[in-house]
Amino acid sequence: MKKIFSLLVIVLFSISGCEKDDICDPNTPTTPRLVIDFHSAGDNSSVLKNVTNLKVIGDGMANGIVFSAAIDGTQYVTNGTTISIPLKTDATSTTYSFILNYGNTNTTFVNEDKITFNYTHRDVYVSRACGYKTLFTLDPIHPYTQTAVPATSAKWMQYISVNKSNIDNENETHITVYF
Repeated sequence: MKKIFSLLVIVLFSISGCEKDDICDPNTPTTPRLVIDFHSAGDNSSVLKNVTNLKVIGDGMANGIVFSAAIDGTQYVTNGTTISIPLKTDATSTTYSFILNYGNTNTTFVNEDKITFNYTHRDVYVSRACGYKTLFTLDPIHPYTQTAVPATSAKWMQYISVNKSNIDNENETHITVYF
């Protein structure tokens, strides 16, 4: 009987000594996206301003970035003062087209600017369960290049300001766009 009890104790200790499951907690910070705020240009530059039907399409993408869970095509369009967009983890630049008033039947109100964000990146170990995340640093000399599409039209983004070059979380604004 003592042998069975001893065997049971050994089995229980060996089971309880196992490590917890390797599941990455959903609250663990992962690779951050670039956070962009939109502000009014001119005298009210400290005031956040809503963009109207903004569609953001990455270079080589067909549909653009998904901003909401809608399934009727509106998930690619946003109306708000802040957006978060991903940067490529395997490159040193990412290009996006920012189309204001997307879908407007009067094309004179539709404006497109193309921006290439230039950066360095490094992978940081998070944990065995979560793996690595990538942190970015915008290039200090040329953090972005901006062009109007077509090149003969005026840029709708009048001024772009880099607030924070280090992109290591999504809790702060990295770029401010004035329009």
